[in-house]
Amino acid sequence: MRPAGRRSRVLGTPATTVGQSPGSVVYSGPERDAPVTFKLICYQDERFEELTDLSFEEALRRLREDAGVRWLNVDGVHREELVEQLGGALELHPLTMEDIVSLGQRPKVEDYDRYLYIALRMLSYDQADASRDVPQLLNEQLSLVVLNGIVVTFQERPGDVFEPLRERLRQGKGQLRRLGADYLAYALMDIVIDRYFTVLEDYGDVIEALEAAILESPDNATLQRVNHLKRETLLVRKAVWPLREVISGLERDEGELMSRTVVAYLRDAHDHAIQVIDTVETLRDMLTNLHDLYLSALSYRMNDVMKVLTIIATIFIPLSFLVGVYGMNFHHMPELAWPWAYPALWGLMIAVALTMLAAFRRRGWL
Repeated sequence: MRPAGRRSRVLGTPATTVGQSPGSVVYSGPERDAPVTFKLICYQDERFEELTDLSFEEALRRLREDAGVRWLNVDGVHREELVEQLGGALELHPLTMEDIVSLGQRPKVEDYDRYLYIALRMLSYDQADASRDVPQLLNEQLSLVVLNGIVVTFQERPGDVFEPLRERLRQGKGQLRRLGADYLAYALMDIVIDRYFTVLEDYGDVIEALEAAILESPDNATLQRVNHLKRETLLVRKAVWPLREVISGLERDEGELMSRTVVAYLRDAHDHAIQVIDTVETLRDMLTNLHDLYLSALSYRMNDVMKVLTIIATIFIPLSFLVGVYGMNFHHMPELAWPWAYPALWGLMIAVALTMLAAFRRRGWL
């Protein structure tokens, strides 16, 4: 059995690739039993065809023979032999095939003359996790191979953020069906970046709710949620930060795969990436401030508790003195023989306590 894809927590390096020669196609993710599925969309200005549940052979045949722009989406990269066969048919470099199955890639772009390889991080929510305010964030590697008239996307698992893009293709809206594969690649990257905005907006709403909860009643569960959000925003930061280099590399591409029309759109995507980075940094600062706010609120509550306990202890100091004095076992204590000594002592103690409370209130300690 092939070993499971274990990674270093610090470096993120897949343990299964250690000692392998460069270009070895070794899947480094978790074990999966789901079949690999192929979806193909072929389109031109006045033509659109969408095919699902294709066999590998049929997908490869249609990819070679169909005209226009062809978008092949591969759900699942755990079958190394299928990736090798598809890569061989498309004449991909062995290092490209290695990157496709080696999960945890940093976002990057590589120019191999005949094609471009783009690695991105696609963020989505685990819709099955409905027990939390914000469902579990899924951080998935997305690989794009852009050839002349062909775009192939490789995903770790079924489900993605591209349904709005598919709907635009079905309805023929905009200029998506009038432009080439380079514009399709841009549109895929753009919708991935737009998804970052959605995730960060949700995080912003959660942070505002956490701030109100901390001010009202700080507890350990709230602190755990703050720490969880800090970890997840760190994942978003790692996914977003290298995007500037990726898009800048595509803008500087001097080959035939990226037209000047698409380069103009890439500048807009570059601006969006910078906005996402700024938003991530803002959220990270807000979470750091929330952590400090939690500690301050906890300290404030503790000071309130200590103030109440100190006042109670201070009031009982003279009362303890009086009780201690009349608790001594001496025979010659005149007050012990007085008929009203007991109620008089109680009256004195109550008067002392009320006088001290009034003094504390006048000084603003209560």
